[in-house]
This record gives sequence, structure tokens and C-alpha cells, in this order.
Amino acid sequence: MKKLKGKKILVYGLGRSGQAACKLLHTFGACVSVYDEDKKFRSLFCFVDEPLMHNFDLVVVSPGVKVIGNSLISGFKSKKIPIISEIDLGSIFCLGKLIAITGTNGKTTTCSLLGKIFDQAGKKNFVCGNIGLPISSIALNTDKKTVVICETSNFQLELSSLFNPNIACILNIEEDHLDRHESYEEYKRVKSKIFANFKRSSQAVVNLDDPETINLNLPKRTNYFSFSPLKKGICIKNGCIYNQKIRIISLDEIPLLGNKNISNVMAAVSIACLCKIKPKYIRNAIMSFTPPPHRLQFVNLINGVRYVNDSKSTNIACVKMAIESLNEKNLILLLGGQNKDLNFDELFNLSFPIKKCLCFGEAGKEIYKSALKFNYEAYYFETMKEAVVFAKEIAQTGDTVLLSPGCTSFDEFSSYAVRGQIFMEIVNQ
Repeated sequence: MKKLKGKKILVYGLGRSGQAACKLLHTFGACVSVYDEDKKFRSLFCFVDEPLMHNFDLVVVSPGVKVIGNSLISGFKSKKIPIISEIDLGSIFCLGKLIAITGTNGKTTTCSLLGKIFDQAGKKNFVCGNIGLPISSIALNTDKKTVVICETSNFQLELSSLFNPNIACILNIEEDHLDRHESYEEYKRVKSKIFANFKRSSQAVVNLDDPETINLNLPKRTNYFSFSPLKKGICIKNGCIYNQKIRIISLDEIPLLGNKNISNVMAAVSIACLCKIKPKYIRNAIMSFTPPPHRLQFVNLINGVRYVNDSKSTNIACVKMAIESLNEKNLILLLGGQNKDLNFDELFNLSFPIKKCLCFGEAGKEIYKSALKFNYEAYYFETMKEAVVFAKEIAQTGDTVLLSPGCTSFDEFSSYAVRGQIFMEIVNQ
């Protein structure tokens, strides 16, 4: 695979990952062609209009490309052209230790915290992958002492065939991205591919409290973390996180809200301990850790009303986590955006103490009807802005206004980050 000079390679999908793949391939003298359904890339000199009319030695596919029902992917397979994912390409050229973290929720928080832990320990590291920095863009900056922490999404794993982390972690698995994978079983199968190329020395890190994860076909060398006491592994005892008999940190010292985040912390601790990081560095990193933006981010306290931005919440499991983490009785919840074929009855049948549901966007009417079915006081708005303005008008002292949409942002906004930023601007006006 590393002998790329003169090879005819197609990069399919020209987002950030695809562009990084192109640069990496050019570095090694490959003859790179590109293809993307977006017409704005057609002016590129190496763009091919009919990829199946060419004979390529390899196709590198970006994570944004949908695989199921894709005639191009099927065509490449029928021509027996090797297909790999961008994380496959980048990981081949990474030196040092490769750590991969996946899961329905908590990936960004766990990867960011782990990077902070390695920083504290003075270890050279890159946090990359789904978190925003493609692995192909950092691969050539690594050496044998580098730690690469790769946030790994199901989109990246879908066509992966070579990805081989030294340590791989699954945080949790819940229904998500059914619009892409068409079934929950397929989504779980794709997630489990993170272990597909394990060597004997590879280590898995798994959440023992997550039933879907522990029912996967797990590798022999699997390390567990849990809220329940464990003889071996990372667990909670006497209000503290322990690595067997070694106390790591008190729960009171962790600046993150809710049990889901405590679970993320335990995952990071488990991986750090496997890498033989001293407890003092782990504890210092956790205590000084600032959560990523748009994930249960405190915005402001205005007239006794607390506003919280959880725009990164793009599925029902995230919304549940946010509500449980805040543990508020006077909650005004903003839900909506573009649905991913998820059923919001699964949220409302849990009887959370939600004071009012403000439903907006493309999925707003569907969510509104679901809320009414379970006797919640609900309102529908065409846009998020209308919903936020209404929330400010009706909120009373002691209320918490939570944006936790449970949907993607693409009906109104280019990303969850833009959605969260606009929410905060409206709140602070």
C-alpha cells in the first residue's frame, strides 16, 4: 500500500478528508484524480466526469459519501477496484501509537480529554478524525513516540478495510444515522468494524454498562469500565474513579455534567492507564478540562433563567443524556431540525419532567405531534430563531432553556456549530 508512485488513484468526495487524502497521495507521487457530486469541483484539472470509464488502481472514499445504494461504489466493486476509506489511507502512514474512539455519543469529549491527558504527561499527540482534523493531514507529522487519537465515526468505518488501531474504544451504541445505514443492525455492524483488523497485541476498551456494546463480538484483549465495582478495570467506588486499587479522581472534582460524561471520563482514564500515564497527570488533566463547545455549554443566566447550548445533540440518545445531566424540573426543551429517521416517541414515553417542548424546523411538526401524544405542552415553529425568541418570552425565574435538538442542522444551518452559535447570539441579544 505504501508504494504509491505512479499509481492511478481516485479520491471520491472532496470535503476536508478528501482534500487531505489528495495532498498525502501527491506527496508520494500518485497520479490522483478526483470526483464529487458537487458541481463546484468540476473545474479542477484532475476532475473526472465518468469515474467508471477509467481504470484506477485504488479508490479512496471520503466519509461524506453515502455507500448504500451508491451506483459508483457498486461499479468499482464489480470492476474489482480496491476501495478504502480516508482513515485507512491516513492510518497507514501514522507512526507511533494509534488510538481510535467511536460510539453514538461522547466521542468528541473523550478524544479531547484524552489529548489533554497526554499533553499533561508531556506526550506528543494529535487529536484527529471526525473531530475535524483529517488523519491524512497529520500522518506525515508523526514519529514513533507520537500518540494519534482518532475520533472515528460510522461514516469513516463504513468502507474501512485496513484501519488497525493499537487501542480501540466503543463508548456506547444507540439508534442513530438510520437514514444512512437503513437499519440498526447495519449501524451496529459498521461500528464493530473498529475491531476488524486487530492484532494479538491490540487492546479494546468497552463500556460494560452498555448492553449493545457488550453484545458485540469483542476481541480477547478487552478492558472494561463501569459504574459498578470491578476487580479489574476502571470503575466507581466510594464516589471516586479507581483503576483497580489506585484512586484516580473524585467525582466531585470532574467539571462535566451527568453520568454519560462520567462514563466518557472513565473511557479516557482506561485508555490513559493502558498507555501507562501516571494518575497525577490524568487527574490534573480532568480537573482542568473545558468541555467542547455546543455540548451542554452554559450560555448565560438572564433574569433567573439558565440557557444551555447542546446543539451537538443530533440524536435522541443525546437528548436523553442532556436531560438526565441537567436534572431540572423546570425545563423548556427546544427540539428540531432535520430528522435521521428516528422516532421521538422513544424520548417522550420516558416521562421526563419537561415543562414545555418547543419544536422547530423540518422535523418540528413530527416532534410536536409526538410530544402531544404523550401529553406534553408543545408548540411548533418554522425556524429555530422563532422558537428561541418564544422561549425567552415565556421563561420564568428558575427555568432552564435547553437547546438539545435531537436532529441534524442541515434544514436551516450548515453545521451544528453554526446552529449553536446563532442560538447563543439570540439568547444574548
